Amino acid sequence: MFSQQTHQPSVMAIILAGGQGTRMHPLTRNRCKPAVAFGGRYRLIDIPISNALNSGIRNIAVISQYFAADLNEHVYSTYRLDHFQPVEFKLLSPEENSMGKVWFKGTADAIRQNLDHLLATPAEFFLILSGDQLYNADLRPLLDFAREKNADLVISSLAVPEQEARRMGLLKIDNTQKITDFHEKPSDPTILKKFQMPPCLKNISLTALHYLGSMGIYVFKRSALVSILQEEGDDFGHGIIPQQVKRGNSYAFLFDGYWEDIGTISAFYKANLALTDRKDCLDTSNEQQPIYAHGCDLPSAFVKGTRITRSILAQGCIIEADEITHSIIGIRSKIGAGTLIRDSIIFGKHNEIRQCMGRELLSTIGAGCIIEKTIIDEDTHIGDHVTLVNKNQVQEYDGDGVFIRDGIIIVTSGTSLPDGFTL
Repeated sequence: MFSQQTHQPSVMAIILAGGQGTRMHPLTRNRCKPAVAFGGRYRLIDIPISNALNSGIRNIAVISQYFAADLNEHVYSTYRLDHFQPVEFKLLSPEENSMGKVWFKGTADAIRQNLDHLLATPAEFFLILSGDQLYNADLRPLLDFAREKNADLVISSLAVPEQEARRMGLLKIDNTQKITDFHEKPSDPTILKKFQMPPCLKNISLTALHYLGSMGIYVFKRSALVSILQEEGDDFGHGIIPQQVKRGNSYAFLFDGYWEDIGTISAFYKANLALTDRKDCLDTSNEQQPIYAHGCDLPSAFVKGTRITRSILAQGCIIEADEITHSIIGIRSKIGAGTLIRDSIIFGKHNEIRQCMGRELLSTIGAGCIIEKTIIDEDTHIGDHVTLVNKNQVQEYDGDGVFIRDGIIIVTSGTSLPDGFTL
């Protein structure tokens, strides 16, 4: 499948997928954030893995911790070695040893605790990726840049406005793109002002942006990574990266494209629905740079008498709704007659049927429902004549299987709403 790609035998990709994702609750109540469904048929972890595979990287480690078993099962079943030869996956989670159960204290500590496993590969460079970001990128120019500079560290970076800069690690660089300073998520206006981009760099984007933000994508030379992990610091942004910048030989690679860090329910909601407009969003249609998903032998969606506008329908759906507008209908969704769905994300049912014996094989929404600005998680049952519209415009709400975050209704996995339920 990858015979035309240039292999990167001297590179190992490390995907950090152990975060709890508390700001994404309740979607992360029973899963880690990288395992959350996206775009009707993917999971967030599929994006960094796909970018690595499309860039010719054949040695990939996924480090997980929070609800690791489900994530690891998805990776094992999706990226089967007979389809992706020659690819080696290492799935690393906290393990019990002579010192007891070792839990990862942060992003850098996760790599530190697994260093023996990672150094078993002869990789010259380690490419560190996040398991919950959205972007399309050929990573080979980034790796070529690291080799050209003989850099100990390269940080992939992009120009951002001030409101974005406050939630990112910021870089100062010179005319050779060497990093001269770094600060993680500055809140002090005085510090923020120090990181304004010089005029010679402002032409890297079509809009007037003023800061250079870290994308959380790093390339470390092998020896540099081993050395810096001997220092104190459990996280890259707050500890390891500032120390490495002080050591020198660190560079910024300038990225100019779509990138989104999925940190909140609102960001997740917007990034999903952006797919329906095919603008300023993840490109899932490029056959040369595909986003891989779990394989399933399902029929195309069946639709009967439904007006559909600006929407995405996944495989295995059975739809008899009156209207679906600006929405994503995920895999194995069944929607009854007379139902209206607007500005909503229906996850569907991603579990394979063999795992669902004796249970409903589809996620179902009954007849005569009205659903607006709602995220309906996997494996749910919505009864007939249910209304989910947040009529009182509540911003935050916790109920029994039903929540509201940022004004968006969320029906959690496994929830069954009775006929006539209204929110």
